[in-house]
Amino acid sequence: MKFIYSIVFLSLLSISCSKERKASHIWQKSIPSIGSQSSPLASDLNSDGILDIVMGAGENEFQKSTQGVLAIDGSKGDIIWQASSKDQIFGSPTFIDINSDKIQDVIIGGRSCQLYGLNGLNGDRIWEYDPEKYSTHPILKYANKNFYNSVLVPDSNGDGINDILISNGGNPKVFPFVKKGREVGVLLILDAKSGDVIAADTVPDGNETYMSPIYVEQKDGSKMIVFGTGGETFSGNLYITRLEDLLNNDLSKSKLIASEKSHGFIAPAVFVDITNDNVFDIIAISEAGTMSAIDGDNFENIWQFNIPNTETSTGLAIGNFTKDDIPDIFTVVMKGQWPWNTGSFQIMVNGLNGKLEYIDSIGCPGISSPVVYDLNNDEIDEVIISFNIFDCKGFTNGAPENMQSKLIAINFNDKQIIPIDQEDNSKNIFTTPLLADIDSDGYLDIIHANYAHSENLDILYFLGMNIHRIRTPYKITKPIKWASYMGNNGNGIYR
Repeated sequence: MKFIYSIVFLSLLSISCSKERKASHIWQKSIPSIGSQSSPLASDLNSDGILDIVMGAGENEFQKSTQGVLAIDGSKGDIIWQASSKDQIFGSPTFIDINSDKIQDVIIGGRSCQLYGLNGLNGDRIWEYDPEKYSTHPILKYANKNFYNSVLVPDSNGDGINDILISNGGNPKVFPFVKKGREVGVLLILDAKSGDVIAADTVPDGNETYMSPIYVEQKDGSKMIVFGTGGETFSGNLYITRLEDLLNNDLSKSKLIASEKSHGFIAPAVFVDITNDNVFDIIAISEAGTMSAIDGDNFENIWQFNIPNTETSTGLAIGNFTKDDIPDIFTVVMKGQWPWNTGSFQIMVNGLNGKLEYIDSIGCPGISSPVVYDLNNDEIDEVIISFNIFDCKGFTNGAPENMQSKLIAINFNDKQIIPIDQEDNSKNIFTTPLLADIDSDGYLDIIHANYAHSENLDILYFLGMNIHRIRTPYKITKPIKWASYMGNNGNGIYR
């Protein structure tokens, strides 16, 4: 089902607008040389009452950068502080007040075993994970690859601050389909104050891991973690385990809840109640594009959905896209096989039964994930997503010409696609937009990023970055339920 494509930008036509204000750019911050595989989140770092933006960044892979982490003033777009990195920081921030100064500090990581605790006020490094410290440890000697997104879990060491749950794994120096060099992935719990390891274990199947773990406490008090294994071209599994087992350094009791051959689980799973029993169920999608719904009460499969010959590392977004009371799922899958993917499908699946309710094929391969809000207050949520227009020859076929980066909203109720923003000679392969009320005026703001493109260089090459704040005419009449990558707080939970 292809929807009508409007052609007016920054007007969001066909969605009821306030007569008092129009959509516009509040600011655009242009930063030369760098790019990002991170997604922004917001917190007031300079105590001016306006949310500021934090995201990872960097130069090209394996290069050092003075701008590995950026904190950007939400009011004007100026850089508040920047933190250096030895490689790309592709994780999104986790906010937690480490030093008790009532300003949220930043936990963030990325390639080359980088994981930092940064002072939210000035970007100073509070702590840094040091893999050499654990080089002879029987488990932690494997935790020397990439760090993914972290989530907060309850305080286990009595210091009064939540701990950090995170995964480490992946070897970017290993070519597709090559098994040698793919070391076992590790799940860790860290002290947020110091970065010290509280507990850790390798994943039970011995595979690599690229998935950010998620955590939830169920209504019966059980504390559950979901994590995945495998890669783009190697088999993997999805597991659920108890927090207390990981705290005992033992993932051997983890329950296998989904599997995939020749592909693993890379995109993070989500917790959402689709059985209407007040228990969080699990929705996950494998790299092979198989979406699975697993009952959070008995861990049995509720439904599965797959479009053959597709793959995805794109995150899932949850919202009410149909007229029943059960949340639904939206994501993007790529045509063909990585790294030769040649197009994309945007799909919406009914959370009640796994039925495909919407499919389109706008744009080319990318990993930017969708966000969700009911823009026109009609009880049916819209999806907001970034994508690219170019000749879809895959990631490995040189530099495409005439490339455009676009930000759109999909209105399921009125069957329309509404442009929000676009930029020529630009791309966004990785970064998910952020929805927030930046200045607390009761209206929705959108933060999104795109990157300079050259017809002479590879599509993944970083050449400079633009970060935008768009003011929309839409009043926030209800809570935003899926505002950023991995949900509102970057923790994979839909409430």
